[in-house]
Amino acid sequence: MAGFRVEFLMLLVSVAVILPTLRAGIAEYDEYLLQKAEEAKMASLEAFHSDPMNVTDHFNLQVHLALEGSNSTRRSMKKYNGPCMATNPIDRCWRCDPNWANNRKKLATCVLGFGRKTRGGVKGKIYVVTDPSDADVVNPKPGTLRYGAVQKKPLWIIFGRSMIITLSKELLVASHKTIDARGANVHIAFGAGISIQFAKNVIIHGLHIHHIIVATGGLIRDSTNHVGLRTNSDGDGVSIFGSTNIWLDHLSMSNCADGLIDAIQGSTAITISNSHFTHHNDVMLFGASDSYQGDSVMQVTVAFNHFGKGLVQRMPRCRWGFFHVVNNDYTHWLMYAIGGSQHPTIISQGNRFIAPPNPAAKQITNRNYATEAVWKTWTWRSEGDLMMNGAYFVQSGNPSKRRPYSRHDMIKAKPGTFVRRLTRFSGSLNCFVGRPC
Repeated sequence: MAGFRVEFLMLLVSVAVILPTLRAGIAEYDEYLLQKAEEAKMASLEAFHSDPMNVTDHFNLQVHLALEGSNSTRRSMKKYNGPCMATNPIDRCWRCDPNWANNRKKLATCVLGFGRKTRGGVKGKIYVVTDPSDADVVNPKPGTLRYGAVQKKPLWIIFGRSMIITLSKELLVASHKTIDARGANVHIAFGAGISIQFAKNVIIHGLHIHHIIVATGGLIRDSTNHVGLRTNSDGDGVSIFGSTNIWLDHLSMSNCADGLIDAIQGSTAITISNSHFTHHNDVMLFGASDSYQGDSVMQVTVAFNHFGKGLVQRMPRCRWGFFHVVNNDYTHWLMYAIGGSQHPTIISQGNRFIAPPNPAAKQITNRNYATEAVWKTWTWRSEGDLMMNGAYFVQSGNPSKRRPYSRHDMIKAKPGTFVRRLTRFSGSLNCFVGRPC
């Protein structure tokens, strides 16, 4: 324990002294952005959990309670048209309530994992998006998504109807926002993506995000009192930069110019859940640089997601931090599923891995830019995973030492045989007001 305290103090010092090294589309750091960067670093330290295994244990307990008394693991691949059937603890918290539309903010109490304290815009008013246009990024029009996203006050953003929003420039989401697409079929497509930068407490739920392109930079509003000069956006579906307490849930994502989801620059306290990912190369990147030690605070839960057709690699690709990959369904990859560099801790629990036919791609794991003499000390553990079609996970770290944060009575995740049930309703849901979702 004394050794851990020393390591934790060194972590605090390293994060405090490292200035932002990745620009993330920022052409220049003015006084406002420098202050936001400092606030973001302090928020990351506050959100960092010194005992991450307590978080993973709590998550796994909730899975056990949700499935207690049920031994069904069946998941039909056909579209489900029956009564509401919430199959994991996050969904059971809210989905089968026929009055969900009158109690939208209950969603904020349902998140588990490292992002469990995220409440989004729960303290704010409901803001309704009625206009899918995005013509003015400096003075956005009331009724548009961009207008709501940049407000300083908390807001719970919903959509008045189904729509396709083609963002002309990246959408910068301010702190204390929920973007809640339930009850409408909302696509962010054929334009720029969503950026959460130097922000905290953001929920994004129920969107289709696809065909995101690299968009030109320029002056873009990121707050009611600030317009910043931006470079070209990278083409990420969702970019999380220097931000904390983020929950991404029930997203359907594919075909972005860069990553589907990137979390970098000291971002932490993140949960990515119940989402469906298809047709993409670099799926998730957690930590963008082997030289940026500030990502040591990164703690991410990846749970109940379906990694589906047309995916190649990075599900996720990790650096530096602590990553709990639990009860996900990996039905497709071309190169590898989970990778990393710079000694990340990766705990894989209760996932189902179905390897591709290619004999050279059966290995789930990939250590980047490290010899075995180096990576054999990294803690990468597989517990209760279901390996199919020749899939195999190369573990590392000393199993007798376990993890410095573990408890003797650690509760294990549900085994991989339950995954088809837990992930059955991944992706954006077809919700109708007045009916269970």
